Amino acid sequence: MSGFFSKIESFFKHKSILSNLIAINVIVFLLMKFLAVVAALFKLDSNVLLNILQLPADFNQMAVHAWTLITYMFTHYDFWHILFNMLWLYWFGQMFLLFFNPRQLGGLYILGGLAGALFFILAYNIFPYFENGVFHSYLIGASASVMAIVFGVAFYKKDLEINLLLFGKIKIIYVAFFSLFIGLLLMPKKEEGQMVLINAGGNFAHIGGAIVGFCFAYYYNKGKDITSPLIWLMDRFFNLFKKRPARKMKVVYKNEKSPGYSRKSDYDYNTRKNQESAEIDRILEKIKKSGYNCLTGEEKKKLFDASNK
Repeated sequence: MSGFFSKIESFFKHKSILSNLIAINVIVFLLMKFLAVVAALFKLDSNVLLNILQLPADFNQMAVHAWTLITYMFTHYDFWHILFNMLWLYWFGQMFLLFFNPRQLGGLYILGGLAGALFFILAYNIFPYFENGVFHSYLIGASASVMAIVFGVAFYKKDLEINLLLFGKIKIIYVAFFSLFIGLLLMPKKEEGQMVLINAGGNFAHIGGAIVGFCFAYYYNKGKDITSPLIWLMDRFFNLFKKRPARKMKVVYKNEKSPGYSRKSDYDYNTRKNQESAEIDRILEKIKKSGYNCLTGEEKKKLFDASNK
């Protein structure tokens, strides 16, 4: 058991895109549960945070709460919902990273979630079945995002096999289709003599995520990455919050004819340059005798700085 928890600790210490996505989902889930307890103690609305984060099916509500197009895909309220979503994200996210880079994983997660939101909203505003529920229906969960990652890696490596308990080795493409169609097959249900659709909105969101995952693999095999525009936009957005480095002081070296020239400053400059040159010669001699790995961190930095001058 200690080995299991040490693996979890190591996974989150690594701070990869995958671990960050899981951490955000878990933190939001725990925060909602904590606030629900506090709200209950003070007899307040326990769904305050949920109402802010969940995606409404109604176009007008969504327009007013446009941020929910992103926040809903990091929001879970049910324990089993977040458990299964995070397990699938962990397993298939690691497989995805065998073939693609972390930025593509993050980009596909967001794209899959946006496609899921689009399919959810369109379904509720197009099909007559949903007309009575469109004003009080909402979507939460990372399922569409996870489905995009599952289908992305499955269609990129269709012959990739994974070991499943009781089933043995099975191709990942079959697992992807099963994960999508099992929800659709279980959706119709008869209640009080009428046919109802269980989690219909969620299943439409899954379809949107699956289509994006398929398109990602299809176009990537043709040399195009559909996540690139989103990654570019995300880079520009996060750069707005990065601390800009201070401007480097401009150094002007003067000759004898320059105003303000002094032989003392010239002597200091030459002395410093000679010392730096001697230090680089010493480091190079050390590499020659003992190899690059024997250098200290400071020596490596000096060598790198000198090579860029």
